[in-house]
Amino acid sequence: MASSLKSFLNSAKQTISGASTPAPGTPDGNTPCKELFPKVDPAVDGEDCDHDCDSCIVSLPKGFKIDEDDKLYGYVKGWSTHVLVATGKTDWVRDVADEKGSVMEAIDKKADVKPSNGRLMLSASNIPTPSHNTSYSEPTTVLLLPAFIIIENVTPKNVNTLISEFINKGPTNTTPLGPISIPTSLPDPLPTADQLTSRPSPHRALILLCSQKTRDARCGQSAPLLRKELERHLRVCGLFRDLDDERPGGVGVYFISHVGGHKYSANLMVYRKEDAFGLDKIERGKLDGEVCPPPAKPSADEVQEGAAQCIWIARVRPEDCEGIIKFTVLQGKVVKPERQLRGGFDRQRGVFSW
Repeated sequence: MASSLKSFLNSAKQTISGASTPAPGTPDGNTPCKELFPKVDPAVDGEDCDHDCDSCIVSLPKGFKIDEDDKLYGYVKGWSTHVLVATGKTDWVRDVADEKGSVMEAIDKKADVKPSNGRLMLSASNIPTPSHNTSYSEPTTVLLLPAFIIIENVTPKNVNTLISEFINKGPTNTTPLGPISIPTSLPDPLPTADQLTSRPSPHRALILLCSQKTRDARCGQSAPLLRKELERHLRVCGLFRDLDDERPGGVGVYFISHVGGHKYSANLMVYRKEDAFGLDKIERGKLDGEVCPPPAKPSADEVQEGAAQCIWIARVRPEDCEGIIKFTVLQGKVVKPERQLRGGFDRQRGVFSW
């Protein structure tokens, strides 16, 4: 009886807060939780595939509490494209569009051109600026997803071009996977102040962690701790990349601004290219030792298709990090979908859920 009453009260609380109501504009036909991404299977991935790591070198602060009762899957606000603006910071004012003089402010509040291919998720990030300072008076870079394209020389004055020529012409989360046709770098080797240049991101996958403590202290506490643990497991396979490390084939780990659902901290998003490391079909349970991809070799002939998947999970703790690297980042699988999966997409299979 007590359990039923608690369940009823939690459902009512979610409904009132909107946490259990799909966001307005959520498309019909969202993929069921069990079908969006493959879940690890002990018969295929090894008997310990769903076990927590027992060798963590960090732990969350004492008293770190989050909501464990709400249903997570399918209740995020859908998005079509995602822009990460390099700021060199790990925290921002409550709404990053209120950062005075920033590219975020220009995109959200001052641009004459608006995104025409669906909702744009706008994130500030700790990606270093070209000048390695945090002043908004200097040009910066933007990482456009799912295109996996870096756009350089971005200023508040040229965000109309950024939106019209890159964001609006780029693929969306529901665009079938295929070659990208947005503009390449401009030919002028010394671009003027108004010219934008672009190039592919050298990474095969990205891990994004909300670090914005002005929205919730738990995000500011958890992000650096999780990054340390994720880095430890990425280094086993030589895949970790520092913020300025652009060697091809690695994994970038970035802090971003509020994405929603901070009461389920830590929120973590993984964007990965198609079969990012050539391991998606590997059956770890039949192999001995660590399974790592071969060293990546840069190829000028590589077809740029952008991210094939985005896997958004929450309630992430340090003991989850080993499984996230081994299975989610390296193989596109989820370990604890019932507890952690919020949504995402797979452009190759044409499935999604917000």
